[in-house]
Amino acid sequence: MPEVEPYTLAVDCGGGGIKASVLDAAGTLHAPAVRVPTPYPLPPQRLVETIAGIAADLPRADRLTVGMPGMIRHGVVVATPHYVTKHGPRTAVDPDLVVAWAGCDIRAALEAGLGLATIVLNDAEVHGAGVVSGTGLELVLTLGTGLGSALFDGGAIAPHLELSHAPVRRGVTYDEYIGQPERRRLGNPLWSRRVQRVVEGFRPVFHWDRLYLGGGNARHVTPTVLERLGDDVVVVPNQAGIVGGVRAWTLTRAS
Repeated sequence: MPEVEPYTLAVDCGGGGIKASVLDAAGTLHAPAVRVPTPYPLPPQRLVETIAGIAADLPRADRLTVGMPGMIRHGVVVATPHYVTKHGPRTAVDPDLVVAWAGCDIRAALEAGLGLATIVLNDAEVHGAGVVSGTGLELVLTLGTGLGSALFDGGAIAPHLELSHAPVRRGVTYDEYIGQPERRRLGNPLWSRRVQRVVEGFRPVFHWDRLYLGGGNARHVTPTVLERLGDDVVVVPNQAGIVGGVRAWTLTRAS
């Protein structure tokens, strides 16, 4: 009997919404992607229950991929920026949630809650898995609630860096500088110029072969700015956060 290719439940957890679908081994969606608002407050068990609730309305899957914001190491949450807040991004931090999430083995909690083999990565890493070519040094920046990032070398994923929390100028992080609230406040043309400054600031740091701009706000970068950024910068669809859920199972770690 030929081996049956597994179906993957891919879940993209953001600060404002949680999206999911079931895909076959080729990355084809077997149901339209479902999106629900991210509930707050959000302790780990509530995230597990939310994902289980979404899964109940989707086709059967054999394994689970979850991308979530923050520093995730081997399925364990080191820190997560949004899910420790009382009402969502840029609201007050709940100290009890900080304790609940720090060191949480969310991969084990999801496996127990859904009964599926599970991998959990940073959401930008899953997004990158859906778009990288596997050749050279490839940087992925996701533009959404804040700034996400992932680095790949020859298709292998490098150790995660939370670039979003580094200061871009005194008292202002990259999250705050080009996140969704600033896009709304500034409008797309001025916000796009900020994106250009960030990209050009990162260029001598990474010397990438290709940079991918993804996330829900990448489509708002103006054509003028994209032309200035050059041919080594490519905008990719936000759907990669779901499609990458399949390829994430074949990722290796850069040595």
